[in-house]
Amino acid sequence: MHYLHWLVKAVVLGIIITWCAVLSAFSQNSQANIIDTAANPQLFADGVVSSPYTEWATSFTPDGKTVYFSRGAVYWTICSSKMVNGAWAKPAVVNISGRWRDTDPFITPDGKRMFFISNRPPDGMPQNKPQPNFHVWYAERLNADEWGAPHYLDTIINSKMASNYGISVNRAGDLYFCSRDREGNAGMSSYCAKWLGDHFDKPKLLALRDKEEVQDPFIAPDGRYLLFESGPDLYICYKDGDGWSPAENLGPKVNNGDSNSSPCISPDGKMLYYSSSRIRGFYKRDPVNHALNYRELEKEMNSDFNNQPNILMIPVNIKKASS
Repeated sequence: MHYLHWLVKAVVLGIIITWCAVLSAFSQNSQANIIDTAANPQLFADGVVSSPYTEWATSFTPDGKTVYFSRGAVYWTICSSKMVNGAWAKPAVVNISGRWRDTDPFITPDGKRMFFISNRPPDGMPQNKPQPNFHVWYAERLNADEWGAPHYLDTIINSKMASNYGISVNRAGDLYFCSRDREGNAGMSSYCAKWLGDHFDKPKLLALRDKEEVQDPFIAPDGRYLLFESGPDLYICYKDGDGWSPAENLGPKVNNGDSNSSPCISPDGKMLYYSSSRIRGFYKRDPVNHALNYRELEKEMNSDFNNQPNILMIPVNIKKASS
């Protein structure tokens, strides 16, 4: 009898644990209802910003008329393009970039400061050698086209033992970023460093998908939602008290199996921009249905969807955070 009682309890407990695991997995992978069901991702500024080369990490000025982004498979460089007569103009290298490997530009919601990642040497280090890690830097806006001398973010955010990537900042000045193998957290993890008025607080881990890697966090200007990359997919979660709601997958319109990263929402909140290593053409045919000639090979390699990251956009309707 005691054995039967124990057995029943064990079975019930097992069922409870199983359902908890199922519900947890479901909540972590449920689909977000923010993507316009009638829309499909489109190339952003095709032939100008998006190209057969490598582009990622978009950020806009508050008026939405200047875009900053990263370009270069090896020599990472920050570029910008302006909206002129309704079209995006030929990009230019930003005046503070081009010498070192610079990436992940982020324009603050007031448009006055650019945060970015670089391996450039800070003051006091040899000025002819890159640093082994990538750290957070910032520059103040001088005018519509130029930025002042970059400043090293000399805080505990920049660790000598790890590189930082994927910056975003909300109106309160809180800084979000990701870092690999930092503070004993294996793999790529995301963090938030609160702005305390005159300095940043110690970064705190954002545990958004249990033990899954989380990177490229994009915080809403008002802090009410957070977009991020985990695996090849993009997710969203909403501010919930002192924490975050369960992560929601952005769904098959965005996450089609190819690798996605660097989510960014337009200043008006209506468009999602993200980098995608989307593939079309002969890469998707297995086996290739005929032998390629050189002309066809060149055509495939020069296409926008040749597995090199470029920037896509799709309309969104982001709900308000639950009260």
